[in-house]
Amino acid sequence: MPSIVTLISGRGSNFEAIVKTAQKEQWPVTFAGVIANHSAAKGLDFARSQGIPAFAIEHKEHATRESFDAALIAQIDALGADLVVLAGFMRILTPSFIRHFEGRLINIHPALLPAFPGLHTHERALEAGVKEHGATVHFVNEGVDEGPIICQASVPVQAGDTADTLAARVLAAEHQIYPRAVKWFLDGRLRIEGNQVKLQPPESQFFKL
Repeated sequence: MPSIVTLISGRGSNFEAIVKTAQKEQWPVTFAGVIANHSAAKGLDFARSQGIPAFAIEHKEHATRESFDAALIAQIDALGADLVVLAGFMRILTPSFIRHFEGRLINIHPALLPAFPGLHTHERALEAGVKEHGATVHFVNEGVDEGPIICQASVPVQAGDTADTLAARVLAAEHQIYPRAVKWFLDGRLRIEGNQVKLQPPESQFFKL
């Protein structure tokens, strides 16, 4: 049975959405553990409530990113992860970490990549005057938010939107597409070809919500 390890920094709402979807649909999967970069992350409480092993590796206790990532790699490997899911993990990962988990490390970004990589995506979308915004699930590579796209969902930008109202609409979309992308991976349906992800058998990888 494949196993997932999730990395979080906060409440881990996408992690919660994935777990609840897996329970509802009875996926044959093991949630082997959740790791946060600080012990106050609220998502650790949810993990414990579900009987999922929860760990905190304090990044502040490591002098370098390389040292912190080495500790992360050791813990993830000990848990036997087939897939590593980033769910609001607010740390820049080192190239060595990304290479170690190449092809089995995925992330969700609150924008329609390649538009608005990095931080403050909702504010930037509003400033740019776009009519659609959204979320992207992608494999992680060494570029910032540049990895092969697994799927996307768009939501309309409405008159009077603030960054907060737009963020809430995008987050609801994230909770729909991230579990779907994880299930595709577990089912062995994803093929990376260059910087594109092909779904086998084909179906839409873009959702208008």
